[in-house]
Amino acid sequence: MGTAIIGIDLGTSTTEAAVIRDGKPVMIVNMENEVITPSAVGLDAGGNWVVGEKARAQYLLSPNNTAIEVKRKIGTNEEIRLGRQFYTPVKLSAKLLEYVKTYASEYLEEEVTRAVISVPAYFDDIQRQATVKAGMEAGLQVERIINEPTAAALSYGLEHMEEESHILVYDLGGGTFDVTLLEMFDGVLEVKASNGDNQLGGKDFDEKLMDLLNGRFMKKHGVDLRKNTYAMVKLKEEAERCKKTLSTQPSCHVLVPMIIEKGGQPLALDEMVTVEQFEEIVQELLNRTHRPIDVVLADSGVMPSEIDRVILVGGSTRMPIVTKDIHSYLNIMPSQAVNPDFAVAEGAAIQAGMIQGSIRSEDGIIMTDVNPYTLGIRAMDDWSDDCMSVVIPRNVTIPATRSHTYYTSWDGQTEAHIEVYQGESDIASSNHFLGDFVVRDIPFGKAGKEKIGVQFSYNMNGMLEVKASILSNGAEAAIEINMLQETDAAEERIDVSKWKDSPIAKQFRTVIRRGERALKNPQIQYEPFLTDELESSLYYLKKAIVMNDPEEAEEAEEELMDILEDLE
Repeated sequence: MGTAIIGIDLGTSTTEAAVIRDGKPVMIVNMENEVITPSAVGLDAGGNWVVGEKARAQYLLSPNNTAIEVKRKIGTNEEIRLGRQFYTPVKLSAKLLEYVKTYASEYLEEEVTRAVISVPAYFDDIQRQATVKAGMEAGLQVERIINEPTAAALSYGLEHMEEESHILVYDLGGGTFDVTLLEMFDGVLEVKASNGDNQLGGKDFDEKLMDLLNGRFMKKHGVDLRKNTYAMVKLKEEAERCKKTLSTQPSCHVLVPMIIEKGGQPLALDEMVTVEQFEEIVQELLNRTHRPIDVVLADSGVMPSEIDRVILVGGSTRMPIVTKDIHSYLNIMPSQAVNPDFAVAEGAAIQAGMIQGSIRSEDGIIMTDVNPYTLGIRAMDDWSDDCMSVVIPRNVTIPATRSHTYYTSWDGQTEAHIEVYQGESDIASSNHFLGDFVVRDIPFGKAGKEKIGVQFSYNMNGMLEVKASILSNGAEAAIEINMLQETDAAEERIDVSKWKDSPIAKQFRTVIRRGERALKNPQIQYEPFLTDELESSLYYLKKAIVMNDPEEAEEAEEELMDILEDLE
């Protein structure tokens, strides 16, 4: 069966890993014999890397040499300082994943080199690519990026194959919030819509408590704890403890005998916080969860009364106020159907098992997902040349192919520059730029005379292909953007449709026909990366034929034959 593929839940606060054993997900224990690893990374006094529990413990003593909550910065250009050095979020995430790779290899007694990594459903392409890059830097081949709520639903679905239901996954983690609506029927798990807030999580609830405690301390002593790094670390630790205590107790006594000095005298933080006070200060955060719920229900066309089950995921859902708020807002009592800490890692492992074959497709779940963000191109309208023209709206089930027709914008226009964007703004440049290419040979003429057809194809493996063609003469160009894998530059493709006209085409016709027949086989759309491999291999063979390069064509043919043999 080959090397094991593990599932990793790379979280803001904690990280977990799982693997399939005898058709079921099993959590993997780390070097401390724990399932949960704190998502902390640092440098010790000797300049050596420390990760996980050791780094979390070090944070209390040496916060300037330790990084926590790195996930909130992944996909940004912000660098994190450890001592005198600055590190990217990708580099620090890679160190954490390297540790996961090491302990998983020890646990499984084999070298782990492949993984499925989960991300918030509302992560954009840049954040996803940064996550994949971190995996690659850790020495892992990232087989698939899976959305966290989808993973949690897989974990639930494996034991509830016969159900027919609408499931709302409410995922409140340490640093991110996602809500996803899925439909289950006959072993099919279909994602209907996703939305979320990448800057809302348990850490924000801690911050509210820190503000409350610091405000009271300033009132009593006239000292701002936020101006002292070590006092802040202690305050943060106490706020987390207080939050957890208030999940089971009506009040919490916060006591730190010597949190800071004033005029050479130690001052104590000594406060009582009640559940009612906590609920009052965090209500604003809970209100922020309502809009994503509304958007998901609107996008999927499902009424609250049609939801059969609300599944809670993420450690922050352990706060009773979360359950209370959902019940109040949707009139549904959420379910404790999965372990909120482990469900995402288990689901990622199930996806890994489906890829590897340790969960057979006939026994497992067929899963469909959606693109969480709108995809389109920059276009002109009556007011601006920076208009986001939507081609694939958000929450469309993938694979998806959508087309749109555009017209030349000025007299004598002979080429069109196609810029591809992802995001929800009406202004193209305010969204994330994904790639661009040029389609040439537009016949000379008046503005608006020539039609340009643009087609977006987004497949199961996260490949987005954008084609543009001049409808009057068939001239075309295309770009392929890998939405899951790190790409430094998307490749502009040449037109290979006339490959049969090449003098060397004849000897390759049979294998190309076999490849094209295989592409039409409906079974392979659920085989991760095979569709993509087949399409790419066929393209490179046709390209070599068009370029009249027999040596290159023979190499491409050999690669295509290998893929076809694997399929058979």
